[in-house]
Amino acid sequence: MGIIERVVLIENKLGLHARAATKLAKLCQNYSASITLDLEGKHASADSIMALMLLTGSQGKQVRITADGDDSEQAMTAICDLFSNKFDEGE
Repeated sequence: MGIIERVVLIENKLGLHARAATKLAKLCQNYSASITLDLEGKHASADSIMALMLLTGSQGKQVRITADGDDSEQAMTAICDLFSNKFDEGE
């Protein structure tokens, strides 16, 4: 498939906190694609909860998501949906 990149905005109030990082990591573990997030010069594997939390992504920040693999398109769609749905946190 090749490498796909998207930039998303963190919209949920608490940002990439423990619950959001857990949801994202569990979602990414469903795909074989290699998925990474970049935020202000820091990089994290999307299937690692701790790495995601260390990005300290807060509301209003932009995150670059990169997916590389056979199911990268499906993975990217699901990840972008999770971000746009504010991690289903119902604010």
